[in-house]
Amino acid sequence: MRLFSFLNFIFLFTVSICAADPSKVWIADLGNGNYKNPIIYADYSDPDICRADKDYYMTASSFNCIPGLPILHSKDLVNWTIIGHALESITMPPNHYDIPRHGRGVFAPSIRYHNNYFYIYWGDPDLGIFMVRTQNPKGKWEAPVMVKEGRGFIDPCPLWDDDGNVYLIHALAGSRVRQSSLLIVNRLSSDGDKVIDGQGHVVYSGHGENPTIEGPKFYKHNGYYWIFAPAGGVKNGWQLAMRSRNIYGPYESRTVMARGTTDINGPHQGGWVTTPDGKEDWFIHFQDKDAYGRIIHLQPMSWRKDGWPIIGIDKAGKGTGEPVTTFRKPNVGKKYPVMTPQESDEFNERTLSLQWQWHANPYIYWYYPAGEKGHLKLFSVVQNNDEYNNMMDCPNLLLQKFPAEEFSITSKMTFNPSNRAIGERGGLIVMGYDYAILAFENTSSGIILSMSECLEAEKKNPEKLIASQKLDSANLTVWLRIDVHSEGVCTFFYSLNGKHFQPIGGKFTARKGGWIGAKVGLFCNRPKISGAGGWLEVDYFRIQKSEK
Repeated sequence: MRLFSFLNFIFLFTVSICAADPSKVWIADLGNGNYKNPIIYADYSDPDICRADKDYYMTASSFNCIPGLPILHSKDLVNWTIIGHALESITMPPNHYDIPRHGRGVFAPSIRYHNNYFYIYWGDPDLGIFMVRTQNPKGKWEAPVMVKEGRGFIDPCPLWDDDGNVYLIHALAGSRVRQSSLLIVNRLSSDGDKVIDGQGHVVYSGHGENPTIEGPKFYKHNGYYWIFAPAGGVKNGWQLAMRSRNIYGPYESRTVMARGTTDINGPHQGGWVTTPDGKEDWFIHFQDKDAYGRIIHLQPMSWRKDGWPIIGIDKAGKGTGEPVTTFRKPNVGKKYPVMTPQESDEFNERTLSLQWQWHANPYIYWYYPAGEKGHLKLFSVVQNNDEYNNMMDCPNLLLQKFPAEEFSITSKMTFNPSNRAIGERGGLIVMGYDYAILAFENTSSGIILSMSECLEAEKKNPEKLIASQKLDSANLTVWLRIDVHSEGVCTFFYSLNGKHFQPIGGKFTARKGGWIGAKVGLFCNRPKISGAGGWLEVDYFRIQKSEK
């Protein structure tokens, strides 16, 4: 524990002096000893959590977005910040994820702390189950290893048993193997990096009363092996707990949380942790909010006299909890400052802030964070029109998650086009299966500011120009703004002085992408020309309360 404690002190000290200001659009900590759900109003799909000493760590699905496997840290389960990522790129198979693979990649990870190491297991439904590990969750993680090769394996979670044996539970992707609603347990090697018992054992079938069972999390408590798993599907599902004296079953099951009388649809899939003193139990899970993705909730958890858990509040007294909207904060011994995942960026550092992700494996020549000059340069990347019919397949989109139901993005930027690159453009983008852009564009008649949209982009539909405004080529510094309102309705504005904003274009409704919520961010592209192109110089990217 001494090594971890030292590393823990170092990275917490670094976080404390470098942490961004709290969100201006969503804070879960109410400041009076209570919190509200969601604790994170952003798309951290399929979350899992572990505790190491007095610190909590969370990760989530990242699919095709890079860097992948975000690592979030908290001291009290309510206030969270991003401290790093476990995957710098997706390297298997080689070069496969150099272009966006929507709805593929990193599925439903689990995170565990064992013998001074942090482990993350995840499934790629087209390849198999992978694992990475580290002793410093804020630092560099070891290279991924393939734990179980095969198509259709998803949602893995390990368990280190009291006798030294190591096990892994996982689910199946029906889209890959034409079978689902089964949970399978394998035995692993002592170092947890390889399956050693072939295909393993089916330990639970959800066919019938618990269809679409997936996302299992493995625990041992009071002499029982426990599986916590969601069933019923994302929108309308519920949370199960299952227990057995034998790791291979049979398992008896109960529904321990469901929507009940609340408006929190499909509350399920997450992880269980205790407070450092072992006196309180808590469960973290997601709720699907369409364009906003799968946002994160925190529920109290208690144990009945019959040994079964309840997640949330059992208002009906029938052994099934309902999710809470507000509740007292976990008792972790002291009060910690308000923290939220990073959002705004002044681009004053020599590295990108941790909320940013690319839509595929990035290349170093796409961007330059100037740091001391306080700006980011995005170099225009060749957009091969034979390959990219719209922005759906552009890898160099620098994006972050929607941070609240309503918010506003303002970015000051300067366009530096190449004279040779007619069609070169760059600016803001709201990205999903439908997308919209507000961008500079180099045309044969000069530089314009254009607002365009593309509906059902996944079907290779072309963009449609909604509105444009001619710009003075001698002054290409413009402030761009997007306001996001309830239900993901977006409106677009520009300013030539940073004070007076003019609307441009019409309303656009954001739409989710492949297993992810809509995202917002920056891009700079050009047609296929040789040599260097132009660039977009971004002074800042600020998220604030939306204009009414």
